[in-house]
Amino acid sequence: MIPLQFITAFLMLFMGFYAFLYKRNLLKLILALDVIDSGIHLLLISFGYRLEDGTLPTAPIYTGYETLRGTPMVGPIPQALVLTSIVIGVCVLALATALTINAYRHYGSLDINKLRRLRG
Repeated sequence: MIPLQFITAFLMLFMGFYAFLYKRNLLKLILALDVIDSGIHLLLISFGYRLEDGTLPTAPIYTGYETLRGTPMVGPIPQALVLTSIVIGVCVLALATALTINAYRHYGSLDINKLRRLRG
């Protein structure tokens, strides 16, 4: 059986790709990229989470690790990669939003088809 978090991640990816391919508003495209980014984050975190012997894994916090010796732990590498990716994603989102605001001020429209025709 496929866990719920994998289904949710793939649904988020599908919705983001659909919006990215079929929407023509720049703000909707930015939001579609953000949904794709969140789906990838959920997918990566889900790969690091594994149920072993029916027990829930604990977070990889090293204080008191001696008391948790027999219990499974969540993989720390996907968590570190996702944390780095979240920071990069927020920076890209802020830059794309600033460029969209600047394009709207300059051209008066957020429609991609209208902006393409202005190219000359």
